[in-house]
Amino acid sequence: MTYSETLDYLFSQLPMFSRLGAAAVKEGLTNTIALCDALGDPQKKFKSIHIAGTNGKGSTSHMVASILQHAGYKTGLYTSPHLKDFRERIKINGEVCPEQFVIDFTKKIMPLIEKLQPSFFEITVAMAFDYFAQNNVDVAVIEVGLGGRLDSTNIITPELSVITNIGLDHIQLLGDTLTKIAYEKAGIIKKGIPVIIGEALPETRPVFEEKATLENAPIIFAGEKRYVTGWNYINHHLEINVADKQTDERRKYRLDLPGVYQTKNIITVLEVAHYLQQATWSITDKSIEQGIAHAKKTTGLHGRWEVIQQSPVIVLDVAHNADGLKLVAEQLELTTYNKLHIVIGMVKDKDVAASLSLLPKYATYYFTKAKLPRALPETELALLAEGSGLTGQPFDTVSTALNAAKQHAHKDDLILVCGSVFVVGEV
Repeated sequence: MTYSETLDYLFSQLPMFSRLGAAAVKEGLTNTIALCDALGDPQKKFKSIHIAGTNGKGSTSHMVASILQHAGYKTGLYTSPHLKDFRERIKINGEVCPEQFVIDFTKKIMPLIEKLQPSFFEITVAMAFDYFAQNNVDVAVIEVGLGGRLDSTNIITPELSVITNIGLDHIQLLGDTLTKIAYEKAGIIKKGIPVIIGEALPETRPVFEEKATLENAPIIFAGEKRYVTGWNYINHHLEINVADKQTDERRKYRLDLPGVYQTKNIITVLEVAHYLQQATWSITDKSIEQGIAHAKKTTGLHGRWEVIQQSPVIVLDVAHNADGLKLVAEQLELTTYNKLHIVIGMVKDKDVAASLSLLPKYATYYFTKAKLPRALPETELALLAEGSGLTGQPFDTVSTALNAAKQHAHKDDLILVCGSVFVVGEV
C-alpha cells in the first residue's frame, strides 16, 4: 500500500470521532489494551507525562515537550487531532513520523483491525506508542484525546499526570456539569503518581482531591505555586512576568505562542518543569526559558493565534468551544486593527449558541463548514449567529469564505479564522 492508500484505509474503514462525533467513540480500554498487548506493550518501554484538560492541553503539551527537548531529552509527542497531515499526531523531537512507518504499522496490524474493529483513535494511540518504543525515546508527552478515564491513552503509567482545566465541552460524552467532566478528567490520576492541576474551580477541586486521596497520589495545584504579575502583548508577541508565591522571585518569559490565554497555561507548564527538576530530571532554568520561547518552532505547533499573513493580518486559532472563544474575544480587545472579519465554522455537537454569544457583534462574519460529516451546515450556523446579533453571509466551503473575507478586507483590517480545528486545518 502507498501512504495515501493507507490513510484512505484508516479514514474509511475505522470510526473516526473527528468525522462522526460520539458515534465513533468506543468506551473502555479493551481494544487499546489488546492492540498494545499484540505489539509487546510498547507503552511500558518509555517514560511518559500524561496531559488532560478541556482547553490548553495542546499548548501545554507542546511547551512541556519543547522544554524536555531543550534539556536534551529525546522526546516523543502524541497529540490530536491533526490540522493538515495525519503524522502531526506522532512526533519525536518535533519531527513527524515517516510515511513508511505508518504504512508498515497498518499492514502489520490489519488482521487485528479486522478482528477487533477498533476506532481510529485506538489505532493511532497504539501506533504512537509503538513508534516511541521502537525509537527508544527518553520520554513521551501524551495528550489525552477526550475526557481521560476511558480515553485510549489512559493505559500508560506516567511519571506525572497533568489536568490543565475543566470547561463545558463534549457534554454528550463527558457529562453536562463541570463536576461530571472533572470526574472523567480525574480518571488519569494513577496510584502513587503525582498530579498537577492547572486551574481548579470550586466545583472541580473536591473531585480532584477525592480521586488523588483514593489513589494516594500527591496533588499539586499550580495556581498555589506561582502567579502572573503582568504581561505585554505587542505586535503579536507575548512576554509574561511570573512570580513565585513562596520566594517572590520574579522571572520574565517570552513566548512564540502569542495568545494571551497562554498566561493561564504557563503557570501549569512551569509547575511541570519544576516538579521534574525536583525529581532529579536534568532540566536547567535556561532550558525552561528556551523551551517556552521556542515551543512553536521546536515542536511544530500551529493554530494558536497564528499569524499567517500581514496586510491584512490573517490569524488562525483553533478555539472551538465557549471557554476557548471567550479567550479569543478577549485577545481581540487587545489587538489593533481597522475592521474585523471573522471566518467561522463549527461542528454540530458543540454548544454553538453559547459560543457565538461571546463573539463581537461589530465584526463581519463569513459562516462556513469544514469537509466532514460533523460540520454544522453554514446556513444553520448563520441562523444561530443571527440570534446572537452577528451579521454575515454563509459560504459552502472554507476557501470561498476566506477568499470573500480577503476581498472585503483592507490592508489595516484583521481576518480571524476560528471555531473548529478542521476549518483551521483546511486553511
